Amino acid sequence: MARTIQSVERAAALLRLLAGGERRLGLSDIASAMGLAKATAHGLLRTLQREGFVEQDERSGKYQLGAELLRLGNSYLDVHELRARALVWTDDLARASGESAYLGVLHHGGVLLVHHVFRPDDSRQVLEIGALLPLHCTALGKVLSAYDPVAHSELAELELTAVTDRTVTDRAELEKELVRVRDRGWAGDLGGTWEGVASIAAPVFDRRRMPVGAVAVTGAVERMTVAGGAADGELSPRLIAAVRDCARSVSRDLGAGRF
Repeated sequence: MARTIQSVERAAALLRLLAGGERRLGLSDIASAMGLAKATAHGLLRTLQREGFVEQDERSGKYQLGAELLRLGNSYLDVHELRARALVWTDDLARASGESAYLGVLHHGGVLLVHHVFRPDDSRQVLEIGALLPLHCTALGKVLSAYDPVAHSELAELELTAVTDRTVTDRAELEKELVRVRDRGWAGDLGGTWEGVASIAAPVFDRRRMPVGAVAVTGAVERMTVAGGAADGELSPRLIAAVRDCARSVSRDLGAGRF
């Protein structure tokens, strides 16, 4: 019978312990539950913390699962499956909205476009699959940063560069916007990434209710806002509803159930 590596077994047992029961546990609780000396448990925790698998709450000193586990878990869902599930729904979204529809996922501190449906008119358009968009100003990026802890941690490491004169570069202001995104379930961009262009995005969840991507529509500000608005106008409620319906449909196809 093949020999096992004790330190790996202990690390796996520790992660399972943090995954069940209380959300956060102290060092004494962990050591007692695992039958380990505090020094041994502390060494395991520090190693896992360095790798991002465990995080320590600054105020309580207790430990919880880290964001790196979410990244690994999300890799279980193949991007090709996500794209396949979204094909019909994003086609419907482009047709219903009259605008370009996109599907994006987190990738190397940005948003990777993995699917793009052209605006349903006769205009000349460029396929944007494979483009990497910024997290901090695009509607897709803001949705991912609001719902995905890994995306949020990557955003914290990025410089908030001004792409246009409407790009939010103040970190506190951006954090407030992400709270609003979580509260209402969608994100918008009015000229913050491209002059005269607006976008609306909503999150896609898998069967574990984990955020695995986002869908969006993008078009000229005058078509995307109420009454053909200015750059500070109100985004169209009809388009917001269409994007959210698309995101819910893709999520249900991925097993997220009704929400």
